[in-house]
Amino acid sequence: MRTFERYNLNFQNIIDAPNEILNNFFNEVSREELISWLSWNDRNGIYEDRYSIMEFGNVMTKEKGIEIMRKQIEESI
Repeated sequence: MRTFERYNLNFQNIIDAPNEILNNFFNEVSREELISWLSWNDRNGIYEDRYSIMEFGNVMTKEKGIEIMRKQIEESI
């Protein structure tokens, strides 16, 4: 199971994490960690830089990654 070890969360249980933990997570998570989770959660999404550049001409910002991840978590609840 893939994990965010420093947050004591795995990719699956982050969906059930309380808002306080999620807010701390989003303040500290790296853009690369966001991309890793988004790619795991939505295998058809375009998150990795090389594919994003080819498809959209730019890369996803950390802020956009947080926005997308929050939305995906909310939709899964």
